[in-house]
Amino acid sequence: MGAPSVLPRRILLGITGGIAAYKTPQLVRALVKAGAEVQVVLTPAAHEFVSPLVLSTLSRRPALTELVERGPGSMTWNDHVHLARWADLLLIAPATAETLAKMAHGLCDNLLMACWLSAECPVYAAPAMDLEMYRNPATRANLALLKERGVRFIGPEEGELASGLSGKGRMTEPDDLVSQLKQAMGEASVWAGKKVLITAGPTHEAIDPVRFIGNRSSGKMGFALALEAAARGALVELVAGPVALEAPHPAIRRTNVVSAAQMAIAAKERFGDCDVAILSAAVADWTPARKADSKLKKEQGMPPLELEPTEDILAWMGGRKKEGQFLVGFALETDNERVNAEGKLRRKNLDLIVLNSLNDPGAGFGHETNKVTLIDADKNAEELPLMSKTEVARAILDRIGIVLPHAK
Repeated sequence: MGAPSVLPRRILLGITGGIAAYKTPQLVRALVKAGAEVQVVLTPAAHEFVSPLVLSTLSRRPALTELVERGPGSMTWNDHVHLARWADLLLIAPATAETLAKMAHGLCDNLLMACWLSAECPVYAAPAMDLEMYRNPATRANLALLKERGVRFIGPEEGELASGLSGKGRMTEPDDLVSQLKQAMGEASVWAGKKVLITAGPTHEAIDPVRFIGNRSSGKMGFALALEAAARGALVELVAGPVALEAPHPAIRRTNVVSAAQMAIAAKERFGDCDVAILSAAVADWTPARKADSKLKKEQGMPPLELEPTEDILAWMGGRKKEGQFLVGFALETDNERVNAEGKLRRKNLDLIVLNSLNDPGAGFGHETNKVTLIDADKNAEELPLMSKTEVARAILDRIGIVLPHAK
């Protein structure tokens, strides 16, 4: 399996005052293309090498430099603690010899260093300096000390330097830097190598070769979950009902089905080998007891439509769940939402249920957004605001990821 296709969603990018800073607009663009939200923090010296306006435009966020920004009759406090807590990852690129020395010795004379000292997220740095500076024993000692403290380094590379010399000290090129960052984050992910089964979309229950019973599920929530799980390093088995969606990721193996019976067969075949099963599909509860072999004609009159229940895939899995497997269900409700969701959680032996109500504007079928409440087996509930389905997928996987490292 290759590296994940996206990065942690919130990256704090620190840019310092080295000539390699001219590459950072391309780096910001590559990070955003890889799915990250990027907040740029520059040191004052970085302004000599790159335009904050360009970085703000590419990141779609104001590029910050000062702890306190003063304007005519106003003052803005850039809270370094808030910025550090916001970030899922701190990347310092380029990391000059001076900045590495400040990091190693805890000096805090600018906003970026204040963020670094407040950061509890993973920290990566891409060193960039001239050959002699990189070789200097002081720089080598600072690098060693920072490695001991958990800072991870990408580069530097061999190549032509600003001095005209050639040797080690060149900042890793932006696209390569992002690629290596993806690889490193994928290997460190609790999802790396985990086998995840996801069902998505509706099922269509045939009345005749033309007509069917179905629902309005678009499959967008399930596909968002599949893409996010794959991006985190998981191997995904996606069982999809009839939807017009794509899941372009090499770690996703897709199986297309139409009916509830077909979905049950495909999901059950894959359940025994998975670490996590997330059943987000809107499987029909009933199917016609008899299906006509040819199209029913209007002139023949209204035929009786006798229905029979479909198999409860979630209950089947809950009854056969092995130790270490994590089972997630969805509950779309219109009344008594919390009570009904908790009842389903208990009856079907789930580890987590995702409740969403059709009474919430922007939630449910057909929307690009969703508003859900996550309820675990101990009835602990986390109500999330209205978010995009991609953001909801991230929140669900974040919640599962808390316990996933302990799964056998």
